[in-house]
Amino acid sequence: MLENCLLLSLFAKEHLGRMSEEQLSRYDRLINEPSNDWDIYYWATEAKPAPPEFEHDVLAMLREFTRNRNREQRLRQPDLEYLFEPPR
Repeated sequence: MLENCLLLSLFAKEHLGRMSEEQLSRYDRLINEPSNDWDIYYWATEAKPAPPEFEHDVLAMLREFTRNRNREQRLRQPDLEYLFEPPR
């Protein structure tokens, strides 16, 4: 789903380099276990509550990112070069 691709790829670019191993594990579960991509979108946008097993710090970070308080234009996925850059 395009909306999730944009949201999750931009979130990953901003946050993955600073996440702990536990947070990375929770992020992996969050993006891979739900069988419906719309569920992730609804949880991130707070349109629907997430199941208790997904209510954790990583989902809270994703929700905050989704709010886009700085009104950034998020129209395309980031280039993958960021995966090879040293963390900031």
